Amino acid sequence: MRDLQVIDSLLLKELKSCCAKEYNFLPRETGLKLIESASAENHSGVSAKSRDSRVEELWGLTSFFGYSTQTFVQAVNLLDRFLTIMKVQPKHLPCIGVGCLHIAAKMVEDETNVSPTQELIRISQSRFTVSDLCRMEKIISEKLNVEPEAVTALTFLRLYYSAFTSSSVGREDLPSIGRLEAQLKACLCRLVFSKAKVRLVPRWQFHSIKAITLNLGTNQNFVFSPLQPSVLALSLIAQEFDALQSTCMLKIVQQFQRHLKISDGELLHWKELVAKCMTEYRSSECNKPDNKKLVWIVSRRTAQNLQANHFSIPGLPTIPEDSWNESDSEDSCEDMCCGETPCGSPGSDGEGAFFPTTFLSCRK
Repeated sequence: MRDLQVIDSLLLKELKSCCAKEYNFLPRETGLKLIESASAENHSGVSAKSRDSRVEELWGLTSFFGYSTQTFVQAVNLLDRFLTIMKVQPKHLPCIGVGCLHIAAKMVEDETNVSPTQELIRISQSRFTVSDLCRMEKIISEKLNVEPEAVTALTFLRLYYSAFTSSSVGREDLPSIGRLEAQLKACLCRLVFSKAKVRLVPRWQFHSIKAITLNLGTNQNFVFSPLQPSVLALSLIAQEFDALQSTCMLKIVQQFQRHLKISDGELLHWKELVAKCMTEYRSSECNKPDNKKLVWIVSRRTAQNLQANHFSIPGLPTIPEDSWNESDSEDSCEDMCCGETPCGSPGSDGEGAFFPTTFLSCRK
């Protein structure tokens, strides 16, 4: 089989450039440890469970507003990086999550497709105001030095996929990019795929890595750092080819593995975690964000009014079933028009400016 460099040298050049930048967009290892150690009961900080729940809600909002996968991945990257450098109270997490999604949408989506701030707050059922969200977005942007071209796992997934599609070997076994992106979104809903790991790196690369290091007195160091997006993307696509038993595609995966200097044990470890996540995601017990229904929360007074109005609705006049002429028809119509009609009608819930335009067009 042809060498990977012969297949696409420009792709390898772009891959090398992305590998050099990916460390700039990793969450801090110390912050990840604090999130893992936090308990959801004592409210001392954001726990892993609350973080995962917030990411799932961002996935649901992304699907509702028709945002792209890149917007969702970018939002999760901003959220993880912010949570690992700032001490955040759990009550502020909803505002931070929505703020990260809004920032990502404004960077990735067309201006006409970005949901208005008020509508985003209303659909997310949040209690903060527009000014609160604007202040939070400003804080996030300043603390993270937000860049539009962030290197994420989606960046590498698409690079790998380009290499596979350019190869003429085993193309019939290639899964769709949409399937792989859906699997990536499922993985990002678990903090385990942002956890710290140990990697052996050359000394010349030592100073360019922002991580906790352990000098062993040799020409290499152990580096404790979060899981690189390049490793996650390769693990995800490798386990997919394992399931398909595609030998030709796995050979290309091995070439990428050698190019990125990823050990067999490291790749196997993350492949197993990805496979476990996919098994859980495909189970019937999993509440997938894509299928998650929005539950509207109303006040007690509104609920009482709705219940009272339900019993106060008068009955509609009965349409006569026997033969009738034009005069009877006019009288019947007059009777029905004069009578009091119930407020609202079936099918009117999705009308009006409350729902985004993209949602209404999808329904049509």
